[in-house]
Amino acid sequence: MSSTGAKRFGFAYEVRPEAREEYLRLHREVWPGVEAALREHGVRDFSIFILGDTLFATYEFTGDDYEAAMARIDADPESLRWAELVQPLQTRFGGADEGPLWREMELAWHMD
Repeated sequence: MSSTGAKRFGFAYEVRPEAREEYLRLHREVWPGVEAALREHGVRDFSIFILGDTLFATYEFTGDDYEAAMARIDADPESLRWAELVQPLQTRFGGADEGPLWREMELAWHMD
């Protein structure tokens, strides 16, 4: 946990090369309802970085039950519509055929 009591998360995934510009365009205009659902369920300080076609996302979670909060976000109607647009533009990190789309990374070091 960070000094704020929040748990930090990092994920790696990739954007399909032919969809890179569309992915970036969508994220320049993230829907307010998607951001509201994230905030409502304890997600804050969310950033996505890109290098080539590799995406790296970080955020903090401030709630008590991470799995329940993620399930509520996944069930939110506007977040579901957003995922329908964005997920086809993404691919698994490292070209993996199976497993989660976003691969969770282990925090190696953090400085506040």
